[in-house]
Amino acid sequence: RRGTGPRPSPSRETIESVARQDYPHVEHIVTDGGSTDGTLEILKAFPRLRWVSEKDEGHYHAMNKGIQMATGEVVGILNADDCYCDGILGKVAAAFQSHPEWDALFGDFIFVDKDGREILRREEACWDPQIVRFGFGMALHQGLFVRKTTYDRLGLLRHKDFKNACDMEFLMRMVRAKCRVGLIREYVVFYRYHQFGQSADK
Repeated sequence: RRGTGPRPSPSRETIESVARQDYPHVEHIVTDGGSTDGTLEILKAFPRLRWVSEKDEGHYHAMNKGIQMATGEVVGILNADDCYCDGILGKVAAAFQSHPEWDALFGDFIFVDKDGREILRREEACWDPQIVRFGFGMALHQGLFVRKTTYDRLGLLRHKDFKNACDMEFLMRMVRAKCRVGLIREYVVFYRYHQFGQSADK
């Protein structure tokens, strides 16, 4: 598998992990909640980005804005401190091209700490609707790619109804709609897992 080296610190490296991809048809959109921490200076250093910086209703609302802005056929969501593995977007595109019946696909994760040190690797067996029904968070949104038509059909993330479970609820909606979700045997993302992340918010 490719893209398994150590990761540097967040934000700029997140953007660079997308810019480094060898797949040419990428529309990179950043939705920022009105940061005053130097984020805008970083964004301005990448002229190929499309970005918006304005007050929002939380990170899932920001994701929804990005989904609505996207003009491509497939949407991937990458958090501000995570990084795509090298070469993964080309593999995702090839998988969708080989499987036009898939509504979405996902892959495996490398969990890293706040300093980019590897914690563990997680490999999924398959898309299993029964596991999703029992509330297990497979297909985490950082490694999930969804066709834009699937969002059009099922709706966006329900950010007004949930604080930290919008992505899980969307997986359940995909199960109820009997979406066809593929799995690629590739590490998709370095997922930064630490005490300040949204997943650690009680």
